[in-house]
Amino acid sequence: MAENKIFAGPRVRRIRNGLGLTQTAMAEALEISPSYLNLIERNQRPLTVQLLLKLSAVYKVDLDELQGEAGGTVSQLREVFADPLLAGEVPGDQELIEVAEAAPNAATGILKLYRAYREQAERLTDLADLLAREGHETSLSGTRLPSDEVRETLEKRANFYARIEDAAEAFHASLGLSAGDDLGGALKAWLRTKHGIAVRALPVHAMPNLRRRYDRHTMRLFLSERLSPYDQLREVAMEACLLALPDEIFAELQDLPLSSNEARRLARFELARYAAHALMMPYAGFLAAAQRARYDVDVLRARFSVSYEQAANRLTMLQRPGAAGIPFFLLEIDNAGHRLRKAGAQGFPQARFGGGCPKLNIHAAFAQPGQVLVDHVAVTDGGGYLTISRTLEGPQSGFNERVRRSALLIGCDAAFRHDVIYGEAVAGDAAVPVAIGTACRLCERPGCLSRAEPPVTRPLGLDEMVTGLSAFDFQ
Repeated sequence: MAENKIFAGPRVRRIRNGLGLTQTAMAEALEISPSYLNLIERNQRPLTVQLLLKLSAVYKVDLDELQGEAGGTVSQLREVFADPLLAGEVPGDQELIEVAEAAPNAATGILKLYRAYREQAERLTDLADLLAREGHETSLSGTRLPSDEVRETLEKRANFYARIEDAAEAFHASLGLSAGDDLGGALKAWLRTKHGIAVRALPVHAMPNLRRRYDRHTMRLFLSERLSPYDQLREVAMEACLLALPDEIFAELQDLPLSSNEARRLARFELARYAAHALMMPYAGFLAAAQRARYDVDVLRARFSVSYEQAANRLTMLQRPGAAGIPFFLLEIDNAGHRLRKAGAQGFPQARFGGGCPKLNIHAAFAQPGQVLVDHVAVTDGGGYLTISRTLEGPQSGFNERVRRSALLIGCDAAFRHDVIYGEAVAGDAAVPVAIGTACRLCERPGCLSRAEPPVTRPLGLDEMVTGLSAFDFQ
């Protein structure tokens, strides 16, 4: 078996410079020519076993130091240069390796500066949220990816698009469906007759990494068998809406304050998903059913043959002037706590509700998959919300794959809890609201057992004679 060659020129150069030696002096001690040492330091020659042993014997060099890789530093540098702030300065992997190898102290300095920058950016975001909660608008913003820009834009505005709603309702009526008819079959027939597009489900091995793919050459829409029937229906509805409602989607897209073509492309996809929900659950019929069922998501999902997630999502869209439902909002996270989605009938209530409190029942939902958890939560300003959380199952996984599971929270102001069936779970004088904050960094509740970070609004308590209940005491 061929031996791995060791190229460690920058490390040899560091050793020589640390000892204050010239190339000639080191070459003489190692019994090689200065020109050969020069080639080694420039990584144009590998270190031989004999030379490694000589370095170890003459200069007491640790062989592990010469053979070690700077992989950890390189991966961290790669993360730094992936930041949007440095999007125009991204070097290749080889350049990052050279930086980590030739100037490890400088590389460490870059990493420390980047960590400090990210920490300050997070603190500015926290302070901006705090000021917004108190009614003060700020212009603080960081460099954002197009996906971040789209997410923030959609979270701030009401999750209602009147032109899409009207057009989707008219499109649904034009299909001529009667009660109990198959919407999926009608949409497939419409795609085939109007546009010559055939819909076909493909097995996992044929489309292992995609949910859907539209082949323009063969005029076929391929769907992954990983998707549930409800998700397959949504993909077909999205394709139909992109063809049937292009003007309405474009008009709503033009109203969004987006700064790049990439952001507009992503937003168009989100609007198509919105249109699909509007087509699957037409506004007037869904609102009437929701009011009759007192917003019971499971009753609505059965009534319209959709998933729990789709019915819950639709509840946040009921804000037609003169025919509005209860203003729900939603939050979706994964089991690592990453926030995947936020939306609200009147915009997501970031300033008051936040969604970052560890005590919210959305986190407890992972311990009880498929169960609906209901809480009445009280926020720091005295208001409250009714929250309903449940886990969602992702696409079907294979035998050797880990199941993808997320959790969805829908909520509304506590004043509406008597109009919602879930309010019965927290009714009665004995029901005590769960005290939450918007996020640990903005919450000043003392003695919180769930606190994960200190508040930015208070100095830390450093009294050695006193220890509080949380890991972060503050004054």
